[in-house]
Amino acid sequence: MVKVLVSCAIGFLIAANVPVNQPSLQAAETTHSTATVEAAVPSPADLGIQFVKDSTSIVMMERNGKEYIVDLVDRTVREAGGPEGPRTKTERGQPAAAAFGPQKDDGSRVFAHSCASCHGADGKGVAGRNTPNFTDSRFQASLTDEQIFDAVMNGKPGTEMPAWRDKLSEQDIKAVASYVRSLGAPRHPGAGQAPAAQSAEATKPKVYEPGDDVLFSLPTGRRLDRHGFYTDFAHRFAFDPAFSGTARGGALIGLDGFAIPSFGFRYGFTNKLSGSVFRAPSIIARPIQFMLAYNLADEHDGYPLNAVFRVSIEGQNDFAKNYTENFEGIFSRSIKSRAQIYVVPTLSLNDRKLVEINSYRSQDIPDLPGYNAFSLGVGGALDIRPTVALVAEVIPTLVNGRPLGIHRPAYSFGIQKKIWRHAFTFGFTNSPGTTVSQRAGTRASLLNDPTADKPGGLFVGFDLMRQIH
Repeated sequence: MVKVLVSCAIGFLIAANVPVNQPSLQAAETTHSTATVEAAVPSPADLGIQFVKDSTSIVMMERNGKEYIVDLVDRTVREAGGPEGPRTKTERGQPAAAAFGPQKDDGSRVFAHSCASCHGADGKGVAGRNTPNFTDSRFQASLTDEQIFDAVMNGKPGTEMPAWRDKLSEQDIKAVASYVRSLGAPRHPGAGQAPAAQSAEATKPKVYEPGDDVLFSLPTGRRLDRHGFYTDFAHRFAFDPAFSGTARGGALIGLDGFAIPSFGFRYGFTNKLSGSVFRAPSIIARPIQFMLAYNLADEHDGYPLNAVFRVSIEGQNDFAKNYTENFEGIFSRSIKSRAQIYVVPTLSLNDRKLVEINSYRSQDIPDLPGYNAFSLGVGGALDIRPTVALVAEVIPTLVNGRPLGIHRPAYSFGIQKKIWRHAFTFGFTNSPGTTVSQRAGTRASLLNDPTADKPGGLFVGFDLMRQIH
């Protein structure tokens, strides 16, 4: 191994036009060619070579009173002092690693050599491989430095990300992890690249990152990725209270009961404008909802809060009748990087009472009168672990709640697991609706029982979100 490194290093020095003493070169070549005959092999020190601790791609070499860094990956040679000039005699007495340390430049070279094919030369990901965009501040904020290092060191099971612990030294892994972190560092006009040593602090998240488009039913208004495609599934087990009655354990607190499933798709036309379509089942009048949303302000861009405006229209019986128009404002604010609070005022024109439909026939969906209703949703999320959050929400209807059969506010609480591009939320609620106009309705209106929305009527539900692209 020493002979190979020596030969490579000498070859690189010649290619870089670094002066090399000809007798020394001939001696080295002679030593290499007669190594099987001669008992004595020159030591690295005799050849002016120093190995860098924990690095498998860089060696140091001294020639004519100067020291050079030989990068075996990039096949380049540079003076050890870099832009600041050659190392002094005192500096040469230090360990070779002190000449440059785990710099961002070292990490960028490792990234270009080992990572760029899957993650893109600019770190923005490769669509065909479904790899993340390292320059996205939201993605950076979702990971700690330890998680980035662990992903490089041990890989990510279930994905194409391999473990590099047997291919790179720990020093190189630290360098490339630092470089990946630096890709998300904020840029300011006239400012240069943030030093790698400061990258972790520069990208320390201060904005909360919602794991899903909803807390439970209340929207978070999170900004979607440009050209991002998302799926949303929701199940509500509204006919079986979770805590009242006998044998709740045997019924899995209601999960054995009849579910009200809904599903939808969201798409980011830009990083501010998005659209979605959502469909709820026949048992709650089979509505289809179309929506457009625009992010007016975002904390990631330096605004003091997040502000989103959404407009949607719902039509029951697969968008055939009983239309409701909705106008929402979604305002949220981070509490450091671990929590966020939400306020969602919503105006629904021609809102209709949430009723149970015991038929799949279109003619059995009644033409109920419409009312203009106004609700004010309030909610919050708190991370108790980097990828686990507690969520809670309440949605009181302030105008025309009684004509809609709403006696008490809809409310929900649960726990949310956030994984990259996925979120799963499990919780308890008294609201079976998932569309904008129906989410403020309660189990009391669905069953036509004024007491069914009390705490004893809470039932289980879950949401599942996945970003496909």
